[in-house]
Amino acid sequence: MTRPLLVALREVRTYMQDKADLAFSLLLPIAIFALMYGAFGGELPFHGTAHVVDEDRGIYSARFIERLDELDNVGVKLLSPSEADSKLERADLLLVLYIPQGFSDKLTSGELAQLVFKQRGHGGQEGQIVASLIRGVVEEIAQEFQVHARVGSALAGTGISQGHIEITVQRFLDREREHPIVEVRQETVGGRPDPVNQFLPGIVTMFVLFAITLTAATLVEERKKGTLERLLTTRLSVGQLFAGKFLANLSRGFVQTFILLALTYMVFQLFTPLSFIQSLVIALFFAATASALGLVIASIARSEDGATWIAVFFTMAMVMISDTFFPIAEGSVLYTISKVSINTYAIDAFSAIIVQGGSLADVGLELGVLAGVAAVGLVLSRILFRVMPGGK
Repeated sequence: MTRPLLVALREVRTYMQDKADLAFSLLLPIAIFALMYGAFGGELPFHGTAHVVDEDRGIYSARFIERLDELDNVGVKLLSPSEADSKLERADLLLVLYIPQGFSDKLTSGELAQLVFKQRGHGGQEGQIVASLIRGVVEEIAQEFQVHARVGSALAGTGISQGHIEITVQRFLDREREHPIVEVRQETVGGRPDPVNQFLPGIVTMFVLFAITLTAATLVEERKKGTLERLLTTRLSVGQLFAGKFLANLSRGFVQTFILLALTYMVFQLFTPLSFIQSLVIALFFAATASALGLVIASIARSEDGATWIAVFFTMAMVMISDTFFPIAEGSVLYTISKVSINTYAIDAFSAIIVQGGSLADVGLELGVLAGVAAVGLVLSRILFRVMPGGK
């Protein structure tokens, strides 16, 4: 058993030293995952800028701007009237809020006060959203004024000073704003899935399968150049050489998966220690299956190009007919066909552990299928395995 391990160790050491191979195996899937995360990830919260011209410069205009600036998704930028007009004229801005002179005085005297929106066209999508948020703040302030007026009117003649009433009412209003009695909670139903959970298993299985099966081309090249035949002169038997190549591919796939899962663990905190270990067990089963199938490809291919094309076609077929990146409707024809793909069983196993919080006992069927395919692949590839071109 020592000799196959030495062969595997040499192969893995060569793999770890090959920067181009490492870049393909590790950096490329990470880059693609980042792109998918950005393209299909959870929606980013809206953030816009409210461009405001404060011509009033009174106590209530200052309070209004302060309340507006407290919104998490709106920033406030103050402009002079001439600057705002110029930007609107040049279409640098599509919507500007003007607080006219006398705004605070009118509110103090109980008169109707107005804010003015100046916009080009419909104001743009961002401008319309910002305008809607501004109207929400205006409505809150208007309601607070009504509360102050009604409470003051109700307590008139009770001997309580108007200043005390104002302070007490404002304290209750501030508390309500910070801790509302009715809270709105948003739940997404049928929306975009968590991109980490959705894409990670598919990317891991696709690139591990692709990288391992592509080693078939290397094995064909070694056979063509006589490298495998020369290795037999070192007292290696054909069986030991075969076992070493299998262990090398298995180790390569496992190392690749370990690094990808470890990076995900550190960046997204996706795993618990137990689920991480269980995911590595699944990775070991899948790497063994991919390694066995890679040896089958190497055994039947007649040239490096042939091995490469078979590996590419096989990997793409396994990806396309499985729910590698997007779920397949249960009961559909594609759902039935997907059961032919080994990716389906690996992804289902990863998802059960990572997403559903299950255990290895819950993925016994998936692991059994992967082990069975690996066993059949090993038997078939050992029968077909050749050391010399066109020979044994």
